[in-house]
Amino acid sequence: MRVPTNLSRAALGFNMTPMIDVVFLLIIFFLVSSHLARREVELELDLPGAATGRRTEEDQSRRVVVNVLPQEKPEGRIMVAGRLMRDDELARLIEYESRRTGRQLEVRIRSDRKAPYRVVEPIMVACARSGVWKVTFAVVAEQ
Repeated sequence: MRVPTNLSRAALGFNMTPMIDVVFLLIIFFLVSSHLARREVELELDLPGAATGRRTEEDQSRRVVVNVLPQEKPEGRIMVAGRLMRDDELARLIEYESRRTGRQLEVRIRSDRKAPYRVVEPIMVACARSGVWKVTFAVVAEQ
């Protein structure tokens, strides 16, 4: 009987190519998603001023940022995630996000100071109907 030798076998190794591909895809995904989230908050708006208030703590709760643009036409004033929305689309989005997240949803309204209240009111009504009670307004501190 012949005794097998290990000299003829090649060394075993791991194929790292799939893991490297997955890591690069994750890096690209997080870079793109963080860029979109930052762009939404950095939209140039003339925010209203407030003499009092407090800075909100940045927590891990799910947040929807609603930008109210200063336009003359009432349609096309609400922007969420870089997309213009009508009132009914925004109501469906808030309802969906509140059902999808198991924890409390926050809606942050960034409204231009020239935007009338009639544009902001449907946002607040949609939040109340969806059971979202954590609604905050982005303002600039007045000196």
